[in-house]
Amino acid sequence: MLLGSCTTTPEHVQAPPPSPRMDKPTPQLTRDPGPVTFSYSGPRMQGAAVIGIAPAGTSLLTFNGAQVPVTADGRFLIAFDRDAGPSATLVATLEDGRQVGDTLAVAPRAWLIERLNTLPRFPKPEPEMARLRPAELAQIAAARRIRSDSSGWRQTFLWPTTGRITGMFGSQRVYRGEPGAYHSGTDVAKPTGTPVLAPADGVVILAADHPFTLEGNLLMIDHGMELNSAFLHLSRIDVRVGERVRRGQVVGAVGMSGRATGPHLHWGLKWRDARIDPLLLAGPMPRAE
Repeated sequence: MLLGSCTTTPEHVQAPPPSPRMDKPTPQLTRDPGPVTFSYSGPRMQGAAVIGIAPAGTSLLTFNGAQVPVTADGRFLIAFDRDAGPSATLVATLEDGRQVGDTLAVAPRAWLIERLNTLPRFPKPEPEMARLRPAELAQIAAARRIRSDSSGWRQTFLWPTTGRITGMFGSQRVYRGEPGAYHSGTDVAKPTGTPVLAPADGVVILAADHPFTLEGNLLMIDHGMELNSAFLHLSRIDVRVGERVRRGQVVGAVGMSGRATGPHLHWGLKWRDARIDPLLLAGPMPRAE
C-alpha cells in the first residue's frame, strides 16, 4: 500500500514533510508604451506655431536645446520665428533613459519687401520717445514673463476682428539698402469703436492704463504654453490684468491710439522670442457677409 493512501501513519514510519505551497505567479500588467515617435499638427514653416505629441513616456523635452513643457496627455507647443533657420531639433528623454530625436525641416517664406531709396532708415529721434520708451519696453517684457495655466493654445483661434488686411506679418521696408524692422503682426482696418474679441481663451497679462508711445492702448493676453496675443492702438480696453477671458469675448475696441495713421487693429502673436503669423493660426480672413 502506498503511504499516500493511508489515513494514519504507524509510529515507526516517518511521514513525509508537507510539500511547499506552489502559488502561481501573479501576471504583471505592463502598460503599452505606445509608439516612440513624434507627431505634429500645423505647418512647419517660418512664422508658424505647431502643436505636437511627444513619444510615450517622455520625461523631458527640448527644442533647439531649450526645455519645452509637456502636458499630461503628451502635447506640447513650439513655434518658428519669421527668420527661423532651415531646421530645428527636438529631443525627448524617455523614462527609461532612452532619447528620441527629430530634426524638423523649416520651410522658408517669401516676404513682402518694399524698397525706399529716398528715405533714411531712422527718422530724427524724439526726446519724449527716448525718455518714455525704456519703461514701456520693460513693462511689456515683464508681462511676457507671466505664465498662466490657460488651455487657449489648444483651441482653434478666431480673428479678433474681420475686415480688410492693410498690413501683412513679416513685411519689411529697406531704406537706402538698409533693412528696417519687419512688421510683427497683422493690421486690420476697421472703424474706431469696433469690438475686438479674444481669439482664444487666456489670461490678461497687460492692460495699459495709458497709451504707450508706439502701441497706444495695449492689451496682452496669455493663452498658455508661453503663447500670447498683443492688440495695439485700441480706443478702449474692457478687461483687467489677471482676468480670465473666453474665446469670442469682447476685450476692447479698435482705435488709432499711439503711432497710427488711421483706425485699425494690429494683432501680434508671440511664443517665447518667436513672432508668429496670425494668418497661420487663425486661417484666411473670413469674407464679409
